[in-house]
Amino acid sequence: MAPGPLRILCLSGPNLQLLGRREPEIYGSDTLEVIHERLRRAGAAAGAEVECRQSNHEGELVGWIGEAMGTRDGLLLNPGAYTHTSYALYDALRAVGVPCIEVHLSNPEAREPFRRRSRVAAACVGKVAGFGSGSYDLALAGLVELLTRGSRAA
Repeated sequence: MAPGPLRILCLSGPNLQLLGRREPEIYGSDTLEVIHERLRRAGAAAGAEVECRQSNHEGELVGWIGEAMGTRDGLLLNPGAYTHTSYALYDALRAVGVPCIEVHLSNPEAREPFRRRSRVAAACVGKVAGFGSGSYDLALAGLVELLTRGSRAA
């Protein structure tokens, strides 16, 4: 990528457009729009341009991941329910080679058994879960750290 601000794409999957109204006892009261605006502001403060998108369609998410090759420095991905089912998202992440942080508002490992296995985790450099909408903020901070300092967990 050319010098300049980091270019980060934040993708959110199915039903996340309902945040703020959908099961606030699990997902909190922040809307996705509020989260996206917070990410854009935090990104700008850290020298990053953050573009945010949401889709209920797996193929659209796969397409956006594919477009990230050569155009984005990093990805944040909350795959929603596709976390547990989507080999297509896993394959797309592996194919583009762009560092990705998996994001979840709740802690999937503390929920129903079917939520405890992520199909995308092995294609991600890290995961942030269980901090409500703050998971996105923490994931962005970690991704910026990774991209600017080249740090990696052992």
